[in-house]
Amino acid sequence: MSEGDAHLLIVDDDERIRTLLQRFLRRNGFWVSAARDAEHARRLLGGLDFDLIVLDVMMPGEDGVSFTRALRGALDVPILLLTARGETESRIAGLEAGADDYLPKPFEPKELLLRINAILRRVPSLGPDGGLPKVLHLGPVRYDVDRGEMWQGEALVRLTATEAQLMKIFAASPGEVVSRAKLVEDLGRGGPDGGAQERAVDVQITRLRRKIESDPKQPRYLQTVRGAGYMLVAD
Repeated sequence: MSEGDAHLLIVDDDERIRTLLQRFLRRNGFWVSAARDAEHARRLLGGLDFDLIVLDVMMPGEDGVSFTRALRGALDVPILLLTARGETESRIAGLEAGADDYLPKPFEPKELLLRINAILRRVPSLGPDGGLPKVLHLGPVRYDVDRGEMWQGEALVRLTATEAQLMKIFAASPGEVVSRAKLVEDLGRGGPDGGAQERAVDVQITRLRRKIESDPKQPRYLQTVRGAGYMLVAD
């Protein structure tokens, strides 16, 4: 498995560290999602498939070792623990709980990259789309990424060509803001009147929300990020 195939989950209560690791790992070709604690991570794991979890040991609430033990009861996804340098017992406990490796803090990002790649090389390849989320759960609606299909229960939700393309764009980076300008570009609608094209995208977003949201006027899943763009947030 190469970096471009792998979807990573960073779990750390320190927002600064989460942001730094996300940026660094994305620059190195990974798909990256992030969670602030074990509860948040569980929600993401319920809707997305990951190839590796980078997990901080010292978190409020459920700590990383306990979370590792719980995950091992249901998932085989590799886990790399981040530990404070003096936490020898935590490292041992983490490995006994089922972690694949650990890295003491503070660490060089390059070393984290090397550890991640070493773990991924030990994982059998899942094919060209092995690292991408397969299904996104949006309340009662689910979106099959491979097929580009949206379902509500057993009913197929009909999408227009533009709506289908928008879902493909958002599903490629769930939890990340996509600017209106980028949506215009990705939809192939660039032109001299960029403002009008962005407003046209806004209309398409409104229509798409009617198929996703229980209350389109107060969207939970296809959110507006003021001054930045739109973001798809799966359960």
